[in-house]
Amino acid sequence: MKASSISQIKKELKFASKEELIEIVLRIGKYKVENKELLSYLLFDSSDEQGYIDKIKVYMDFQFEIINRENYYFIKKSVRKILRVTKRFIKYSKNIETETTLLIHFCKNLEEMDPSYKYNQVLLNMYFRQLSLIEKNLEKMHEDLSYDFRREVDLLIK
Repeated sequence: MKASSISQIKKELKFASKEELIEIVLRIGKYKVENKELLSYLLFDSSDEQGYIDKIKVYMDFQFEIINRENYYFIKKSVRKILRVTKRFIKYSKNIETETTLLIHFCKNLEEMDPSYKYNQVLLNMYFRQLSLIEKNLEKMHEDLSYDFRREVDLLIK
């Protein structure tokens, strides 16, 4: 069975009643954690973007604290997971400032981590990849915002 296009779904939703829409949204939320997280963001966090960013920063800080530091294999695995989850949260927001703020925070946490990421090529590449994404975002932003973020990025690069 082939899924309908977004435009077809949009047209069909226009004819649904309020109760039917609520039922549809709740059914969608049951099937995947990502759907539930997106619905939570849209309903509760989208109006307070700074609060959303702060929650994700606290989550990232906690995850960096509990990394198994026995060897670089476990460190790489944990850091990849933190980045993957952070990117998922960024995807919900679709806000360049949110993405840049969270990626800068990720890089800061990676900088402060002991043992250093600089002794492992995979972690080093991951760090520089995030810095390049931040640079691309800075080009898309308004120059005042870009200037503020640029100062933080310059501290990371040094």
